[in-house]
Amino acid sequence: MSFLRRLNPSIVPVSPAERIRASVGALLGILLTGLLSRMALGDSGAFPLLIAPMGASAVLLFAAPSSPLAQPWSILGGNIVSATVGVTCALLIEDPVIAASTAIAVSIGLMLLLNCLHPPSGAVALTAVLAGASIQEWGYWFVLSPVGLNTVLLLASAYAFNNATGRRYPHLAPAVSPSASAAGQAASSRPLGVVPEDLRAVLEQYDEVVNVSPEDLDALLHAAQIRAYERRSGEITCEQIMSRDVVTIAPQTSLRRAWQQLMRGPHKALPVVDADGQLVGIVTQTDFMRMSVLNEHGSLSLRARAGRILPGKGAPRSVADVMTRRVQSALPETMIAKLVPPMADMGLHHMPVVNHCNHVVGIITQSDLIAALFQSQRTPFAPDGTTTVVAAV
Repeated sequence: MSFLRRLNPSIVPVSPAERIRASVGALLGILLTGLLSRMALGDSGAFPLLIAPMGASAVLLFAAPSSPLAQPWSILGGNIVSATVGVTCALLIEDPVIAASTAIAVSIGLMLLLNCLHPPSGAVALTAVLAGASIQEWGYWFVLSPVGLNTVLLLASAYAFNNATGRRYPHLAPAVSPSASAAGQAASSRPLGVVPEDLRAVLEQYDEVVNVSPEDLDALLHAAQIRAYERRSGEITCEQIMSRDVVTIAPQTSLRRAWQQLMRGPHKALPVVDADGQLVGIVTQTDFMRMSVLNEHGSLSLRARAGRILPGKGAPRSVADVMTRRVQSALPETMIAKLVPPMADMGLHHMPVVNHCNHVVGIITQSDLIAALFQSQRTPFAPDGTTTVVAAV
């Protein structure tokens, strides 16, 4: 019984809705590919409208669209390369068994070399060899039609259907924002924790094709870490650990006044709010250091830095000139585990807490988060009852 269990692949089960989605996608993909191929090639029977490997490609494209083996270059490059190799072997090698085995071997080697590995492409090479005398008539036209035509039509179907049903295709790695990129440098130097470079190094040591991209593996690992943090931290929310004695300032506040407030305040960051009290940015010591220097007496000495001043303006004068406008915030009911990625991985030191009207009600620091994560789940977190202070302009 244990032997039979080992034969059963450890595939994560999917929902019934996903099973139906994949099946309907394959139905539509193959149907459209066949119908459009018939319109392009006619129904004379001189050329096959569909080749069998397209069925295997449909399994990957619609049931596993995030797989590296199902990406556009994988299927397009893999099929074209394998078809070319298969036709060449069929024309040059008389023995069909030797031709077939050679075609498969060479196709796999070239697909790995060109980073376009697509398992059904092996069947494309085999189909080219087993076509027999037909290959003598088709020659390399077989590469363009039906292989190339079928591949392009199936890819177009997969692109339209997957994106229409909520599955991003092609499955590209998420773009990194400039702020996240800068913070990522700090994250990559962390002494503890897994970073993408660690995953790539382990995969290289594994030295075997893994049917998941390093980016997806990293995302899954981070999601699992968040669940672990949530389990350890229980039901602790931002409201329970945030500091309510938070000082906010207005965008038009002078830099000198803001610097003085920053030095006097309990936190090294000041949320910036507009006239309606809504959060519009944050200013930290780092923002000041990018635009200024401290003189020999330790007071603030402003100096313009290239690329930091709006066109047509001189030296920065107000908070609006130096503040970070794209600020990450949390709601009071947000579980503190959700703060771990931005504060640990992206290097954020302060996280404003806002209500549903985007009004600042508190602030959480890295120290607050670390203390809460180590706090026993039995120890209750009680709000401290202090009020929000707004600095005068």
